[in-house]
Amino acid sequence: MKRLLITTLVIGIAVAVGVGALHASKFLAGFEAAAAQLVSDYAGAARIISEKWQYVFVLLIALGVSWLSLSNVPRWGSRLLFSLLLLELFGLSWVCSLYRVFFQPIPSALALVFAFGAAEGWSAFLRRDRSHMVRTFFADRLSKKEFRRLKDATTSFDAHPKAYEVSVVVCDIGNKFATGRIRSGGLAFAKGSEPAAFAEAAAKFIRETAARLTDEGAYLQAADGEGVVGIFGFPASDPEHAQKAVRVILDMIKNSRERRRDSEEALGDLDLCAGISSGMIIAGALKDGRRPLLLASGEPIELARRFCALNHFYGSKALMDTQTFDRVSEAVVARPIDFVSGLNSHDQLEIYEPLWLAADATPEHIARRDSFWSGVVLYRERRWAEAYNEFQKARGPGDEDDPPLEFYLRRLEPLVLQLTEPPFESI
Repeated sequence: MKRLLITTLVIGIAVAVGVGALHASKFLAGFEAAAAQLVSDYAGAARIISEKWQYVFVLLIALGVSWLSLSNVPRWGSRLLFSLLLLELFGLSWVCSLYRVFFQPIPSALALVFAFGAAEGWSAFLRRDRSHMVRTFFADRLSKKEFRRLKDATTSFDAHPKAYEVSVVVCDIGNKFATGRIRSGGLAFAKGSEPAAFAEAAAKFIRETAARLTDEGAYLQAADGEGVVGIFGFPASDPEHAQKAVRVILDMIKNSRERRRDSEEALGDLDLCAGISSGMIIAGALKDGRRPLLLASGEPIELARRFCALNHFYGSKALMDTQTFDRVSEAVVARPIDFVSGLNSHDQLEIYEPLWLAADATPEHIARRDSFWSGVVLYRERRWAEAYNEFQKARGPGDEDDPPLEFYLRRLEPLVLQLTEPPFESI
């Protein structure tokens, strides 16, 4: 708004001064007289609009036209409005002549035309500059739809660094560091895989994951061997960024499971794990170097990477922080997993595992989630036996794998065993 106001003032005042100078110098006196004679009668006028009011009209019209041209008014609408205003200036001169008042319309008409031309030229320059900026920062990082909206200025974006409220998703190959791995060149690969085969499968994973995230409206912040990072809520703000992030991850996990189950190749479709974190990031253009770069930095990016890596420890497929859980708790069925340290070692963050969309969850799903939740609470209260019983209730069908549940059961089994062993009696 501030930039728009300054540009409007600059263009409006410059046009008003230029037109005023032309009018005061009598440079256009012949043209003004000939044009005014078509709609008004100077000789028969009893009153003449003073020069002072002429300059006031010129300034007001120049400022108004500049403001409307530079605002987000549709171009066809602004052009129609300015055409009507131009006709009205000559119509006003004709109406005034009926009352024997002479109003010279040419200075005001010139102010309108010059202000509109200057504003259109400035807008064209900005569009060209904006188009180059958008291609530099967002080419291949947004869906075609979002990229087109950004390029056409339908979606606003300010290159100056500022804060954005977003949800960050980090996706990686969950089984690339699987148990029973081999080493080659210092990098760990899943058992039985050759580097070339792994690289080919990983490239496929990166391409498909990046395409899916961008299609769902995310900005692709990174896509490489360390994972795929998508940011929902940037560059266009979106109040539903957390729900979109969790929904797409749940759907991708479901598809990954189905494809792994149906795949006959060992590396035909690699496993997916994800971390989700919501909060504020700082994003903006850096233009100090040879090539402009887009900076996107903040705690959610770092936490999402950490949560993605923690899946390997708990056996989960996706983990999210409390901020994300609070935003999606009504739409997504989730369960608490553990407390982990934040970026500051003194911070403790509770992480949750999203399980199902609330619309897809059955009463059995809800009951199992509630039992798991109760087990976690009892475990934290050191009520080992009761926690163990609740976790047993959280078991699914016999063939269903639930690594986070097994993680807690393994922790509890020795503790429960100590409770059931008889006390040692000395002889």
